[in-house]
Amino acid sequence: MTQTYRFPDGFLWGAATSAYQIEGSPLADGAGPSIWERFAHTPGMMVGGDTGDVACDHYRRYKDDVQLMKALGLQGYRFSIAWARVLPEGTGRVNQKGLDFYKRLVDELLEQGIAPNATLFHWDLPAALDDRGGWLNRDIAHWFAEYAEVMFKALDGRVQRWSTLNEPWVVTDGGYLHGALAPGHRSKYEAPIAAHNLMRASGAGIQAYRAHGKHEIGVVFNIEPKYPHSQSEQDLAATRRAHAYMNEQFADPALLGSYPPELKEIFGDAWPEFPADDFKLTQQKVDFVGINYYTRAVVKHDENQYPLKASPVRQPNKTYTETGWEVFEQGLTDTLTWFKDRYGDIPLYITENGSAFYDPPVAEAAVLDDPLRTNYLRKHLKAVHDAIQAGVDVRGYYAWSLMDNLEWSLGFSKRFGLYHVDFATQKRTPKATARFYTQVIESHGTALDD
Repeated sequence: MTQTYRFPDGFLWGAATSAYQIEGSPLADGAGPSIWERFAHTPGMMVGGDTGDVACDHYRRYKDDVQLMKALGLQGYRFSIAWARVLPEGTGRVNQKGLDFYKRLVDELLEQGIAPNATLFHWDLPAALDDRGGWLNRDIAHWFAEYAEVMFKALDGRVQRWSTLNEPWVVTDGGYLHGALAPGHRSKYEAPIAAHNLMRASGAGIQAYRAHGKHEIGVVFNIEPKYPHSQSEQDLAATRRAHAYMNEQFADPALLGSYPPELKEIFGDAWPEFPADDFKLTQQKVDFVGINYYTRAVVKHDENQYPLKASPVRQPNKTYTETGWEVFEQGLTDTLTWFKDRYGDIPLYITENGSAFYDPPVAEAAVLDDPLRTNYLRKHLKAVHDAIQAGVDVRGYYAWSLMDNLEWSLGFSKRFGLYHVDFATQKRTPKATARFYTQVIESHGTALDD
């Protein structure tokens, strides 16, 4: 029997990007520097010495890029706002030219019938706030709420879907524990504090929205399901630690008002006792949760891995992407059903899902063939449909990413885009995956049918 993959009526089809990865012109028109501006210009921190100075030049080419979205048939576009564009010092004075850029972008999206989905924080903290302690300073919850209020007053109504944070786990693990991402700290003692203040800030941002906004606000988590390498007691315990650290550390305080007990085991004397009242702030009612999914991890016990005592095991005879991530679509279905089982019937969006496979720097053809990426998209959209069939309330899907961009500290070496970008000329070329995604959108999923 042929399986049909028609998605529910009202399911939203979109694509996603983030500010520092695509905009370029990071200091234009009175913007302040962000921690990524600093990090990218620190020798040795970025592959190839790449920076976001130009990136995809979206700051100047946004109208053309919205036309690319329209050509894809997108119904929604998820983007992030560069905090320091709007508030160069992070608080206080509003930079009107920076705010006007996002007003123009939203106007252009609406004119083309594309629903904007705005993320307030996608990793690019104003450098001025980092100088005041950044995510280690408890005052940052108030700073974030002030910034959020500026954006809500300017755009709520035209923007009807907001997210507070994108992937707070990456901010703390990469930025405060292992130092591979901005601001480049390496401290077991700092990481839990930064994580906690991120969730306090998210809660404060949601409170600000309830005072000023009239539509929907949520938060975005990256979830990577963990599977044990064996059924040994040590591997099972390592898997529980890895799962709590990555998948529950942020969702639990936001949705349950507590932390999983494994975090105290992981961090030991570096785990603080947080004030009980903090959880009244972290646990605010959300209208939806965004799930970013790329891969899974098969976990084994490893005494040498700090601080989890757990490490991933590469799987034989499996396809891996250029970022070293296994293609494992069942993990997306498992993630969505787990999320519902643990946190209840919260509306969910897939806010990022995509794959980096090799594409040449210059696209010679009118459409660039990328069969591995197309296959990844096909498999993962089927996995979303399977979760919906199992009763999970998934409302939409945003492919990562609209176009090739700056993959953070990996520079321009990894390409996730539906559109190829020639970074020397800024020429955009559709990939075959883009054409396939358009067919899926136009057929409301039945282009996936077996």
